[in-house]
Amino acid sequence: MNPTRRTVLTATGALALAPSPSATAATRGRPAATAPFASYWYPDSLPSGTPGTGVTWRSLKSWRAADDPDLAFNAATVPLAARFTPTPANTSARSGQARVQALVSFGPTSSNPSQGSATADYYALTHWAYLDELVFWGGSAGEGLILAPNAPVVDAAHRHGVPVLGNIFLPPVAYGGQLQWTRDLVQKDSAGRFPLAAQLVAVAAAYGFDGWFVNAETGGGNSALGAAVLGFVRELKSLAAAQGQRVTWYDAMTVNGSVSWQGALNSQNQTFFQAADDMFVDFRWSAGTLAASGRRAEQLGRARYELWAGVDVESNGSNTPVDWDAILPSGKAHVASIGFYRPEWTRNHLPAGHTPGDFHAADDRFWTGRSPDPARPDGTDPWRAPAVSVADRSTVSAMPFASVFNTGHGLRWYEDGAVTSDVPWNHLGLQDRLPSRRWVVRTAGERPTVTFDFADAWRGGSSVLVEGEPDQPAVLDLYATRLPISADTVVELTHRTDAGSVNVELAVATAEPSGAGATPPYTCLSVNPVSARRRGRAVNPVNGWQTSTVRLAGLSGTVHAIGVRLTATDGPVRWRLGGLAVRDGARPPAAPCGARITAASGGDLRFAWSAAPGPVRHYELHRLLPDGTRRFLGGTCQRAYFVSGLRPEQGERAARFEVRSVGELYTASAPVTVTHTW
Repeated sequence: MNPTRRTVLTATGALALAPSPSATAATRGRPAATAPFASYWYPDSLPSGTPGTGVTWRSLKSWRAADDPDLAFNAATVPLAARFTPTPANTSARSGQARVQALVSFGPTSSNPSQGSATADYYALTHWAYLDELVFWGGSAGEGLILAPNAPVVDAAHRHGVPVLGNIFLPPVAYGGQLQWTRDLVQKDSAGRFPLAAQLVAVAAAYGFDGWFVNAETGGGNSALGAAVLGFVRELKSLAAAQGQRVTWYDAMTVNGSVSWQGALNSQNQTFFQAADDMFVDFRWSAGTLAASGRRAEQLGRARYELWAGVDVESNGSNTPVDWDAILPSGKAHVASIGFYRPEWTRNHLPAGHTPGDFHAADDRFWTGRSPDPARPDGTDPWRAPAVSVADRSTVSAMPFASVFNTGHGLRWYEDGAVTSDVPWNHLGLQDRLPSRRWVVRTAGERPTVTFDFADAWRGGSSVLVEGEPDQPAVLDLYATRLPISADTVVELTHRTDAGSVNVELAVATAEPSGAGATPPYTCLSVNPVSARRRGRAVNPVNGWQTSTVRLAGLSGTVHAIGVRLTATDGPVRWRLGGLAVRDGARPPAAPCGARITAASGGDLRFAWSAAPGPVRHYELHRLLPDGTRRFLGGTCQRAYFVSGLRPEQGERAARFEVRSVGELYTASAPVTVTHTW
């Protein structure tokens, strides 16, 4: 990768959930509670000198899962979901051709929170439907070179069927790279094996992610080192494959051990490509070299779509000029796959004071294009967004299924329409499976606008807001699904009308559309005659929200698509969708057990508990206040959680906390209680 294009990742400011000033000593004999962070290592030897503030130097060679104090916070728990490809939303999107990879830096190498933090300003990636592989990008000479993805990123990606790779970054010499670190990585033991290859596979298995991106860019090597790196990659892939893991190679080091970015698959790097599952082709590619690379891959018995053509969007995002026809020609088969470098530009380029809505608008522009409707792409848009060329995928194929349209960050936390924490937050592990085609609206009249909105929610941090003056019925596509229908299947909608009056119907299709870009064959079922909010009078005592239950009467087979049909009867309209559930039963999950505080320093606490028997979506931690109300402290898919900065309430001698299991339908278990004496 061209050093002039690289942003070196270094430790930055203090974490929002860092220990409070009073957290200076262990409490009542417990160990001190420290904030957990995503893990990073050097291969073996460490730099000379001392690490910077907030940086911990670690050797991967000496890592052991049993000795990892933060493993419980960092190990992902959501399994990689199976995906299917529905009929494409438009006539230009294709399945089975180009794939999409993204190299994303979600935070600095060091001090990257394990379980979210107290800010909504976060790269809350939601367009997973177009992604095939995510690389947890980062690493720096002064902090560490090998990064394990944090659990929230992996859990969110897995929920959408996207594998996540950790990053091995051997930096260019210009950025502090030392050739010794490359030699450390590929050292052999007395049996001629590569011990760090086994360590990498063990880390991925323990942390629950899907393999490694190998980026060897430290120059100065020779053919002997090149041969050693090749042997290492072969062994890494062999060990990884046995664990269901993957290896992606970056086009940098060549067979002679030197670093020379080729921008192509050729004789200088093809042995590394053959040793790995796929390869990221450096940005130097041209139409000619990509075409030749695709042919060479096929001559080697590999698919041309195992080559990711690098597209550097770190500086200009969706304003980046790209020779799209070299990758995704419209009149013939795609030439290669796409490898986006740093698409978190959609957040990073925004001015100070931006809102979550500003971020999602920029992110939608990147992933779906200038048109607000991926079923109707703008053919004049110079940015060829993935939705224009690549068919979306879905994981909604089993019941029960539910969504509260939680994007994984918010300005507040809501439960049943009420605010239970007014602290901004982010935690991608709490993100829902979200509508992939945002936003397809089918109407013969005026199109309403549709957005994720953070000003109000039924649960989590966001809801879907539809507003405008639709003069004809409008169908909003929500989910492509493969959900079996039984005699007991019902669909629940939690919704609210903030302005105007609108008739709501559930749109259900039990077959695929007739072709790409066509409307699903919806049957519309009445939700309620009219839902309205007039002159401040709520139609429902729960902050205006109402939950409507619709039986799929007369329908059989499989639900292929779900949407809502809205007909305005008095406008303009502001209508919110806060929840959707498809179920044929509803049993709350079992409670966790063994809740305890494992470490304490003043108001900083580490909690742990044992898993609840049976399926659990995630766990939630609340503080029970002296007046009987509950305050949301956080949620996680793990069985450990860190909270900082707690203080006693007036006259409170001991703080009480409750841990609950939350199921797929967002039903909660009975609480288990733990007490902390001040």
